Amino acid sequence: MEENTLSRFNAAKFISFAVGFFGLQFAWQMRIILSGPVTENLGASPFIFGLIWLAGPFTGMVVQPLIGALSDKTKLAFGRRRPYLLGGALLSAVALIALPNSAEIVNWLSAHLHLSFPALAALFFAAVMIWILDACVNIAQGPYRALVPDVVPQEQHSLANAYISLAIGLGSVVAAATAPFLKWAFHYQMSIPAQFVMAALAFTLGMIWTCMFIKEKKYEPKEDELTEKFDFIKSLKDFFALSPEVGKICWMQFFTWIGNMCMMIYFTQYAVHTVFNVPDLSGVNEGLKASYDSLVLAGTNFSSICFAIFNLVCFLVAIPIGVVAGKLGNKKVHIISMLSMALAFLGMAFTKNHIAVAALMGLSGIGWASICALPFAMLSKYIKPGTEGSVMGIFNIFIAGPQVFVCTLVSWFINKCAFEAQGMINYHWEYTFIIGAVCLMIASLITSRVKEG
Repeated sequence: MEENTLSRFNAAKFISFAVGFFGLQFAWQMRIILSGPVTENLGASPFIFGLIWLAGPFTGMVVQPLIGALSDKTKLAFGRRRPYLLGGALLSAVALIALPNSAEIVNWLSAHLHLSFPALAALFFAAVMIWILDACVNIAQGPYRALVPDVVPQEQHSLANAYISLAIGLGSVVAAATAPFLKWAFHYQMSIPAQFVMAALAFTLGMIWTCMFIKEKKYEPKEDELTEKFDFIKSLKDFFALSPEVGKICWMQFFTWIGNMCMMIYFTQYAVHTVFNVPDLSGVNEGLKASYDSLVLAGTNFSSICFAIFNLVCFLVAIPIGVVAGKLGNKKVHIISMLSMALAFLGMAFTKNHIAVAALMGLSGIGWASICALPFAMLSKYIKPGTEGSVMGIFNIFIAGPQVFVCTLVSWFINKCAFEAQGMINYHWEYTFIIGAVCLMIASLITSRVKEG
């Protein structure tokens, strides 16, 4: 597929292109906000919660490179990438609906199969659903990113990734704000299972829309490309041989995503346990848990509002960032954006004021808009036609890999930072923001050394 055969996208086509990512991010945002309350209610400690979050990085490191390489070689009438987009969405929908109903499903199986399950069987089932969900999101996400160089002209790559960033922001805003808005406007508290059903519908319908309206160029892989087996080591060597700057971009991503995931993974816990002072409830009896229900709900809703503000800012600045980056260069804009996010993280580490936390989350949304777009635009100029899927899959390792660090060492560190509150145990969740800020500063320093052609 030659680049000069690609037609320029107008705004309407960019929107249709981004609708599927709106649905993907809608589902992912629900997983970010609500997996903590779901698993903690089933008995997960901070460290166990971190281990469950390993689903994302492990599936990302394994699934995306494999699926990316497969999609490069896929030769179906439906397309190269679209089968993975739609298949990932449909399988994710099943996991999204099952996850918040883990206890009920295990109880039903126990009653109908006449089996006796261990006490933590529901937590194990929920963890499996999270792993399936994360794997399926990765099945869709890698080929989706590969669609940019597949169907969008080179000179519009920054803008295409900016529209993806816009979709990420808008999808997250709608996902995070729906339940708090219904509570505020109609005094109706949307249940957690209902929110997951809403996410399943958004993901599926969004991907159907994109698959219907974005037609892939017909690509005829060579015979040796169809028969050649995926060699990860060879692909990795070829990846880094693209340019010396690719390695710098990867290290930039590595530290960026350590910093970013320190917030993404732990913000809801921080909101509930640090801002709203709810002690750890993972090991207490049901009666004591019930006495904190209103505070936990308030903290979870506050987290949703903060994520809505965070992603609203991402939505508002996504296209301007893409336009400005096209004029001033990706590097300068990305450094400024990441430093603003680091500053916001440091602020959240030292305040419990609700208004201040919400405002700082809004400031960090500038960095999120840049993270969702500019690193991919920086990398895309080095991608050879026909290798888009495998390159984006390997690049995802430097997004997924850092999350292993956050899910293990950071969660272990927080688990060690316990203190007594109200005669019970609580944890210093705010420490994650200090770690995140330092890593974002390191990423900014590495970015300053990237040479832009």
